[in-house]
Amino acid sequence: MVSPFSIIPFILLLTLIASMPFINKHWWESYYPHVTVALALPVIGYYLFGVQHVDRLVTTGHDYLSFIIFIGSLFVVAGGIHIRIRGKSTPLSNVLFLAAGAVISNIMGTTGASMIMIRPFLRVNKYRLRAFHVVFFIFIVSNVGGALTPIGDPPLFLGYLKGVPFFWVLEYVWHMWAVALGALLVLFFVIDFLSLRNHRKRHPHALTAASEEEAEVSGLPNFLFLAIIVCAAFVQHPDGVRQSLMLLAAAGSYLLTKKEIHVKNDFTFLPIKEVAILFFGIFATMIPALEWLEQNAGQIGISTPGEFYWSAGLLSSVLDNAPTYLSFLSASIGLFVDADIVSQVQHLVATNGADIAAISGKHSEEIRNTFATLMKYHGDLVAAGSVPVDDINISYLIGNHNIYLKSISIASVFFGACTYIGNGPNFMVRSIAANAHADVPTFAGYIGKYTLPILLPIFACVWFLFFR
Repeated sequence: MVSPFSIIPFILLLTLIASMPFINKHWWESYYPHVTVALALPVIGYYLFGVQHVDRLVTTGHDYLSFIIFIGSLFVVAGGIHIRIRGKSTPLSNVLFLAAGAVISNIMGTTGASMIMIRPFLRVNKYRLRAFHVVFFIFIVSNVGGALTPIGDPPLFLGYLKGVPFFWVLEYVWHMWAVALGALLVLFFVIDFLSLRNHRKRHPHALTAASEEEAEVSGLPNFLFLAIIVCAAFVQHPDGVRQSLMLLAAAGSYLLTKKEIHVKNDFTFLPIKEVAILFFGIFATMIPALEWLEQNAGQIGISTPGEFYWSAGLLSSVLDNAPTYLSFLSASIGLFVDADIVSQVQHLVATNGADIAAISGKHSEEIRNTFATLMKYHGDLVAAGSVPVDDINISYLIGNHNIYLKSISIASVFFGACTYIGNGPNFMVRSIAANAHADVPTFAGYIGKYTLPILLPIFACVWFLFFR
């Protein structure tokens, strides 16, 4: 069992990330690497020499490297693409930009879309840039937008690897996505409209220069490197090939991109350095917190769709949302899936459904639903007479308790927007915006001014409409 004391470094690190930029920003900027490593080392030592759970460290280290290589390579490639939008920044044009970003997030991932679009979004709004512009970009493009495909966000990609069909999320949660996205876009429009009106009163001629800038897209070869990175995300075997392809794409992009493009983008490695250091600490210190969740998720009284929604969501806002998703997916399988049902479904697969008419008993409907789901999404595997157990477990949830899978999927993606550390691109966007001298809220300010009054009421509406 995990010692409760082993979770203290994780709590301390989150507290420091939230409070120190507000208490003493300059001290934190100078010493955050030392603090992060100092808090991570006791946890690493605990797993090395205390419980001697080296495998857990190796797995987490592998996940951390994969995470950093993925977002780092996207950061480098996006830094070689310069997009400038012609015309004035208006509330309507901003809404259309963010809506397009939400759709693109499902094609190239929230990280890819964020890295490509944050710089042009900052530039087109530079004459009246406010903190809410950065925050709503994180809400929409970096998180909520990517809830429709496994490419969109890491939790959904892990679900896809565990057997969730590629288009299942799009088929079953698009209406939840539309409600949350629509509410965010409407709120952003209202806030941006009021902000623009106030800005025009104070600076009636400030927007004239914006309309004189010419549209520009340069660094087009980097879209090829971007495609390589997105495709490489689906390479699972042999281990190391995916990461190598991403590193090669990043290296090729950096070496082949003209210097003037990097200058136009104000490109430096400082944002990725900050993210790499802080997430090293987060990945290391969250090991005992995630292990406790895995050991107790099925015994802490979570049983309704709403409870799964809020639990998976709130934990996704402070823990990495990908392992949180897997933990609650495992909990739902443990709560509902019966080994005898799996055995009978395996028999039906082996006989290609020949004995389905003979199925009887109290679980007969569940078995039929599971087999029908397998035929719908994995008919080729059924025809071959062999289906992995993971696919059977997921098919059981889809066929009989799909509301639980919907609640875990949508919550893990949506609630990643609640904090800077809830999802990988959040902190990256914050770092790029800060490096561009944009006004960005502190960790606590982000939660107090935006998450609590804006996100949580919207997420509560999603719960009330779909999971109550």
